[in-house]
Parts: sequence; structure tokens; C-alpha cells
Amino acid sequence: MSTTKAYAAPAANIPLEPFSLERRAPGAHDVQIEILFCGVCHSDLHQIRDEWGGSIFPMVPGHEIVGRVTAVGDHVSKFKVGDLAGVGCMVDSCRECTSCQEGLEQYCETTGFVGTYNGRENGTGQPTYGGYSQQIVVDEKYTLKVSDKLDLARVAPLLCAGITTYSPLREWKVGPGHRVAVMGLGGLGHMAVKFAAALGAEVTVLSTSPSKEADAKALGAHKFIVTKEKEQMDSVNNYFDFIINTISAQVDMAAYVNLLRREGTMILLGVPTEAPQLHAFNLIAKRRRVAGSLIGGIAETQEMLDFCAEHNIMSDIEVIKIEDINEAYERMLKGDVKYRFVIDTASLN
Repeated sequence: MSTTKAYAAPAANIPLEPFSLERRAPGAHDVQIEILFCGVCHSDLHQIRDEWGGSIFPMVPGHEIVGRVTAVGDHVSKFKVGDLAGVGCMVDSCRECTSCQEGLEQYCETTGFVGTYNGRENGTGQPTYGGYSQQIVVDEKYTLKVSDKLDLARVAPLLCAGITTYSPLREWKVGPGHRVAVMGLGGLGHMAVKFAAALGAEVTVLSTSPSKEADAKALGAHKFIVTKEKEQMDSVNNYFDFIINTISAQVDMAAYVNLLRREGTMILLGVPTEAPQLHAFNLIAKRRRVAGSLIGGIAETQEMLDFCAEHNIMSDIEVIKIEDINEAYERMLKGDVKYRFVIDTASLN
């Protein structure tokens, strides 16, 4: 066991504060990682406020982790001391069900995946603590290789925001000739734009904020629609093959679904606290679909990281010190970040 400095939420809706936790000693298949950077995900905010229910306190958030390997177990074969490594949203699953066997551990049908934080370890039942900390110990099966070609701070959000947007684009085989709309230009949305453009699709950003047009096009978008302008929305009715919905607030779903062509698909990534409302007619009239997608499996996440290294794709970020995390949350609620906060964990020392 080793004592690790961290920041934790002691209870729901209480500001994060310094916290000390014990990390297990590396087992035979474990990798010990000194955390260098950790992204701040909007789901961290949902969890510390217990907006989805089931939050475990004290909670150390953080599932966008990049660091350097400091120790490995005797049976570890993929990593050695000194390697760069990443940890995303999960640190275990049952490993035996159909989903796990197919590399879709995020859909584990037995235990469900074990979250990097706010979960419970298989076997011990101990709570998992995330990346707002100095180090972490993870089974090598759930540890990812990180290229030294990329800026590590900008890599961190790829472990959630990146894979969350990459996975549905790959699942639906998005590429040249497809028209893709991205709803929202935040942490998820800006990555969806980058990936869809890199895959060769025509990309349109749908936003309520006219001021974001220049940024959207700089990120790779070909078109920009101000959703509050009826004439602009009407111009793209029945237009898109795919809509990537990254918005976690309530919206008029019908207005967006109507932008889909016949047999088009909207993929939900954001999780509003209330159920979305949609009349069946908006779907059946043109055989449209609404689907969901949850992060990605370990193999696909590694594929995404390799794709990013090949195409020089990284998140646009603002680096903060850990003591500024509560202020960062307040700014997130106001949409005051381009486009992801990343904690420099050296500030924990």
C-alpha cells in the first residue's frame, strides 16, 4: 500500500478538498502510474453532485488520466517502467460475458464495468478513486499506451471525450460522402468535429451561439448553423446522415431529429437529468433512428489513441492547478472553457 495525495468531494454538493488515500501495491498483472495530467469531465460534475444517483463519498473524480509507469507486476508484458500510459473510464469488468469477450467492456453484462472512480473493485468491494490524485494502480488489460509524439496534457481528455465521440463515428462507419452534424461545441463536441472531419465527412456544427462559428470552422467544421435562427434550421431539414448529440441539457428533440435524412441516425452522447421527449411520428415518417453510445472498449480506445497520434489530433484545453478545481466547475456550468480543463497533478505535491 502507498499513501497518495488527492482531492475529494466529501459529500454531494460540497466543494472538493485535499484528501489522502491508500493505493494497493502492484499485483502480478498491475501497472503503477504516476499521474501527470487528468482531464476534468462534465460527468465528474454530475457525479459529485449525485445527479445520476448512486454516488459514493468521499469521491476522488477523474477518468482522463495520463502519466508515466513507475512499477509493473511480474506478469505484465505490455508496459515497462518509464513508459507513458493512460487510464480511461474503467479499470475492470467481468472479462467473461459476450460483451467483454468482444472488446466491448463498457457494456459488461455481468458486473457492469468498474468505473475508474465511483465504482467498487471486483472481489474486494473497495471504492475506486480516480485521477485527481498523484498515482493509480491498474490492471494492464485496462491500461493504454500513449504516444510520446503528442502533448500529454492535451491527450488526457481523449480518454473520455475522445473515445466517446470516436466510437460512434467508427460504429456507424462515418466517412467520405456522409453529412454529419454535431450538436454543441464543448468538450465532447469539439472532439466530434475533429474526428468527423479527419474521417472525411462533411461536418456541420449546430449551436445556439453565433460567436462560436469561427472556432467551429477552425476545428474542421465546413458549415455552422445557429439553431435559434429558424431560416438557418429550415435550410438543413432532411439533410444529415448522422447527428452527434453531445448536449446534456434538455432540447427540443423533434426540431433536431427533423434535420435527419430518411434513415438518418441521431446518436445520443450527452445525458440530460430528465428523459428526452420525442414523438414517434418524427421517426417513423422517414425511418429515422435515435441511438446511444457509451465511451468505448479498451481495444477501440487504443485504436483511437493511435489514430490521434497518426493524425496529430488532441483536445483543446486549459491547464489548471488542483486547488482551482472548484472554480473550474463553476466555469464549466457557465460554459466558460475552451474546451476542456486539465489538471496538472504536479500541483498536488
